[in-house]
Amino acid sequence: MNLFSKKLTYILLGAALAFAGCSKKPKRPSPNDTLLGQGGAGSGIGGLDPSASNIDTAGLTDPTAGGLSDRGMGTEIGDQLRDLFQPVYFDFDASAIKGSERSKLQEAQGYLNQHPEARILLEGHCDWKGTAEYNLGLGDRRANAAKQYLQSLGVAPTRIETLSKGDLDAVENASADQAAKDRRVDLVILKK
Repeated sequence: MNLFSKKLTYILLGAALAFAGCSKKPKRPSPNDTLLGQGGAGSGIGGLDPSASNIDTAGLTDPTAGGLSDRGMGTEIGDQLRDLFQPVYFDFDASAIKGSERSKLQEAQGYLNQHPEARILLEGHCDWKGTAEYNLGLGDRRANAAKQYLQSLGVAPTRIETLSKGDLDAVENASADQAAKDRRVDLVILKK
């Protein structure tokens, strides 16, 4: 290799390294840290004890309370029953199910016990912040966290489906209150 080829090689390698370092990507949490909490204490799936009552929820905001939706008996769209349950809300950039939100999933579990023919679709949503790719992954982690919690309550995995919508339904440049409502898992009953 002549001197010119060596210099050109070093210049190209240096440029490649310089450009590789320019792209700033957000620091993404490990899925193990956000699935159902950060390894928390207790038994059950992911270290989660569904009957635990000593959960510290101080300082957490809950956009709504309770499990059954205040919208009535739900909206029937084809083989889906929507709005029967209130969504499960999440903190910013998190997929851990807050103690204040678990009762909503317990209500869904009770409904599924009473309706053995029904299944549930867990739709994971995110606010408008972040890349589309990252938000799809976060929506997926949120839906799967809800799935694992339902499984820990005894719901068969064959009766649970998950879908990530990421930020597809999010309000862009939303206020803090609206963004909090966009960080959720919708509970949709499937009749077939």
